Amino acid sequence: MAESDHRGILGAEFFTPESSSFTDFLAAHRPELLSLGRMLPEGVHVGSNQVPHGTTVLALNYRDGVMIAGDRRATMGHLIAQRDLEKVHPADDHTAVAFAGSVGFALDLVKLYQVELTHFEKIEGTPMTLNGKANRLASMVRQNLGQAMQGMAVVPLLVGYDLTAPGGKNGRIFSFDVAGGPYEKADFYAEGSGSPYAKGALKKLYRPGMSRREAALAALQALYDAADDDSATGGPDITRRIFPIVSVITEDGYERLPEEETEELALEMVAQRQNQPDGPTAYA
Repeated sequence: MAESDHRGILGAEFFTPESSSFTDFLAAHRPELLSLGRMLPEGVHVGSNQVPHGTTVLALNYRDGVMIAGDRRATMGHLIAQRDLEKVHPADDHTAVAFAGSVGFALDLVKLYQVELTHFEKIEGTPMTLNGKANRLASMVRQNLGQAMQGMAVVPLLVGYDLTAPGGKNGRIFSFDVAGGPYEKADFYAEGSGSPYAKGALKKLYRPGMSRREAALAALQALYDAADDDSATGGPDITRRIFPIVSVITEDGYERLPEEETEELALEMVAQRQNQPDGPTAYA
């Protein structure tokens, strides 16, 4: 944080009207605390086999709101770096973010984004709109472009329940490119190396108005298909009892499905796969 004197009195920068962005405040007064925007030494390029990378994450709208889920594996090249990585995090009461890419920078980005939204609400006295949240996350991703070009890319997936959305379509999904471009997606989306397979599964399984249970099973099936074809994506680890993270955001706010519920659904899905190794066919 910015400096205070030996008596603990805050400096003038805390009382000077500035931007409501906490990131801008840090950049102006303590830029060394920001991991975003730092370039690696010239000529250095970090490959995927040198730092942990995480995939796969996905989101889909369902009857009561929006669901977001992710597998638990992080890899360094051909090695499994972590088996129980958490890639899905609440950003505030009605917003969640998941990530694919460089784990270290992604976790820093998530923590900074959480503070960014809280800081804005305290300064402005009102929560940021969902469009504003998407644009603010886009600007933070854009600050990391130099590092992304050196192999340290972070690609988030943002979901939120829009309390002001007309027509009852409150669940919204936003994806981003490494340059910070935000793109709103309809119905479902996935990011990460396993995303082509996850999106293919959701394309055949998704239908509007799904219940929470139906949506959770579709998300787990999509992650299973991703793990089936992408070595960087981890499927349910039954022996270690490590299962994907599945969370929902409704009018009541953010909720992570209890481990017991996720385990029950995952075991049900795996049992179904004993008879249908390639998964269920499209709904009629």
